[in-house]
Amino acid sequence: MPKSRIRKKADFTPPPAKPATNIKLTSRSWVAPVMLALFLIGLAWIVVFYVTDGSLPIMSLGNWNIVVGFGFIAGGFGVSTQWR
Repeated sequence: MPKSRIRKKADFTPPPAKPATNIKLTSRSWVAPVMLALFLIGLAWIVVFYVTDGSLPIMSLGNWNIVVGFGFIAGGFGVSTQWR
């Protein structure tokens, strides 16, 4: 049986180097304090509501005070997406 020809592979040539691009990172030093503040306000709102048996934060809201507290906490999570 005849031998098959061996194909010579071309030498590897790396792709041309791309010029480096500057990444503009803006200063987001406000994110961490605002995030922590929203977390703490939401937690304090809920704790005060439970400790005072629903009479302190806003009495007319009733159990909706829990939703307000969790709204502050959710706002903290929303702000945390801006942290780099």
